[in-house]
Amino acid sequence: MVAENKHPSGKARAGRAVTIWRTDIFRLLAQPLGEVVGGPTAKALESLKLATVADLLGHLPRRYLTGAETTDLGGLQPGDDVAVVARVQRMTHVQASASTPGVRNKIGRDRLEVVLTDGTGFLNVTFFGRERMVRFWQAQLSEGVKGIFVGKVGIFRNQLQMTHPNFVMLDSRGRIVGRANEEKSAMAAMVSRSGLVGIYPASSKIPTWRVGECASFVLQTLDGVGDPMPAALRDRLGLLSLLDAYSEIHRPDTLAGAERGVARLKFDEALALQITMAYRRADASHFTAAPVHPRADGLLAVFDARLPFELTPGQRGVSDEIFADLARARPMQRLLQGEVGSGKTVVALRAMLAEVDAGRQAALLAPTEVLASQHLDTFRSLLGDLSAGQVLGAPDEATEVVLLTGSLTATQKREAQAKISDGRAGIVVGTHALLSDQVSFADLGMVVIDEQHRFGVEQRAVLQRRAELVPHLLVLTATPIPRSIAMTVFGDLEISTLREIPAGRQDVQTTVVSLRDHPAWLGRAWERIGEEVAQGRQVFVVCPRISISDDDVFADDEHPPSAAVEQLHAQLASGPLRDVAVGLLHSRLPAADKDATMTAFNAGELDVLVATTVIEVGVDVPNASMMVIMDADRFGISQLHQLRGRIGRGAHPGVCLLVTHVDVNSDAGQRLAAVAASRDGFELAEVDLEQRREGDVLGASQTGGRSTLRLLSVLTDADLIAQTRQIAEELVAADPDRADDWLADMVTATEIDAAGDWLERS
Repeated sequence: MVAENKHPSGKARAGRAVTIWRTDIFRLLAQPLGEVVGGPTAKALESLKLATVADLLGHLPRRYLTGAETTDLGGLQPGDDVAVVARVQRMTHVQASASTPGVRNKIGRDRLEVVLTDGTGFLNVTFFGRERMVRFWQAQLSEGVKGIFVGKVGIFRNQLQMTHPNFVMLDSRGRIVGRANEEKSAMAAMVSRSGLVGIYPASSKIPTWRVGECASFVLQTLDGVGDPMPAALRDRLGLLSLLDAYSEIHRPDTLAGAERGVARLKFDEALALQITMAYRRADASHFTAAPVHPRADGLLAVFDARLPFELTPGQRGVSDEIFADLARARPMQRLLQGEVGSGKTVVALRAMLAEVDAGRQAALLAPTEVLASQHLDTFRSLLGDLSAGQVLGAPDEATEVVLLTGSLTATQKREAQAKISDGRAGIVVGTHALLSDQVSFADLGMVVIDEQHRFGVEQRAVLQRRAELVPHLLVLTATPIPRSIAMTVFGDLEISTLREIPAGRQDVQTTVVSLRDHPAWLGRAWERIGEEVAQGRQVFVVCPRISISDDDVFADDEHPPSAAVEQLHAQLASGPLRDVAVGLLHSRLPAADKDATMTAFNAGELDVLVATTVIEVGVDVPNASMMVIMDADRFGISQLHQLRGRIGRGAHPGVCLLVTHVDVNSDAGQRLAAVAASRDGFELAEVDLEQRREGDVLGASQTGGRSTLRLLSVLTDADLIAQTRQIAEELVAADPDRADDWLADMVTATEIDAAGDWLERS
């Protein structure tokens, strides 16, 4: 029978339940917006992904306008939703009878044509309506007077234009003069109070003024609620109270005050995250694990003696860190980040073999079936007859390596599950199928998770909860983690780094192929593939999507739809590569077809493999020496580096061509140039973070929830994150049992956001 792991307080681990908040402020912030602003308004706010009071109050203005400033109209672009402060240069009332015949028949209304100016540039504004309405608008607008105009920029007759913008006019002090209509009362109220107008991210269903009005209304419901943060800590850090912070943001008196309000919210976000991580580390330190001590006469020793290569100093150093963790009676919680091709798999396998030597099992969880199958093949290849299990003729130390994936037949699953449950399988490799309740381990001692960014924090904890003693955890990633991200997403793990590449790895020459400047180069790329195949080598061709029927949100007049594997495979197989064997691989193929294709490619029966990013990680074909990445600008820096790591793994140098239609001087072009200029994954990870920002680098699945960081930037707030980590350590050390209501609610709120569901963690 499997015992429940418990927190130090003695309470059982989290289960799904109704969340009970301990503080009034967290209870009020967790209210659904429908209960506060009404159903129709809440529905409109859903378009901005705002569901609770906390969501709305944390939805901050992009910027603040004052009547004293004038917007630079030269920076406007078609499609922008903007709020501009500009003067009315002139107005023209065009009656329907005087309109162009085509326009008159289509519209049948008068129009008011307004020209705005910032002193150098111009913007056309047009209103349509009956004559009485046009004269009303004309009366509200005054030539030579400044106003605020909010709407979407379009193009009409090759000129920028806004149609029916919301507007208010301002006096010389930047205050509202009159109201254009009742709808603008929220804006008028905000401006008349302080001279500042918050411009919120909005949508077609709810304009910026309504968002601000809702935030101001909701803020009133919190009047009088106390701040849960101890006053001594606020004073020490010079922070506003929480309600004052919300008020300064949504009812600003000064820009400096609004900035102080944002500083409090950013601090709370950083501290809540670090408090949660600190409690996870504290919890793990109280759990019990089975210590592991490598044996001199066991499976690991035999494996090491048979290795046909020397471990690098880096591999030995990281292994020492792992074995030191395994020797303790508390579960290892370690992240191993390693450069592409640095030998993380061997390091992980050695740790798993030590676990088998101790009489327990080890499981590796992979994000895809292709990667799981590759790991199975790698393990069996490295182990040889040591992976044969207890069969006649196998070494005494041998164990069995078993694969469990969702695509196995029912018979295959039953057989694999039987070997897992009775302990015959010392090493288990699988996908999400391992997380199924039907999988029962005899004695699971260690969990290895490959490519952690594909799994949420909840998923990585599932297997750890299925043992009498908590299994050791080793997380692998070939995507280097910048320090500031490591303190957030992986803050509950100790980190080991493997930068050294084993001797014998070949150089990979990377070249950007610009079809915008040299369209004929694509034909040369296909010829180059033929030359590589003629020398007995193999090639990957990677596309961003599976089929041209898939939606392509990137496509426009300047950038054609991205390449698709199904169509490109057919074109190559019947055209420039008709004399070579071309295979097809993508995630929608049946599992048996995927396995057969990879087996054929591994065996050299296929010369070229046209694939999606299913080959991004873990695929090891030493004979593959060339890769062509189509529409490479559609991939991130780290992803391109991962893909490129599939070649140059054998005796031959690699060639990687990054094919693109974008301008080489554009941001996307510069991103490709960075990849071509460096093979250092750690250096590229920093460039990736700078160019794509942390929202893209982290990804929702890395935190296990719907979002990453809301206000924090891991690029610019690393010092704040480090500061709150230290404060969190102090607070958790003083309150290990979550007796403080504020700390308990912070953890609950963070876990809810991370899990994307209502979970009670205390």
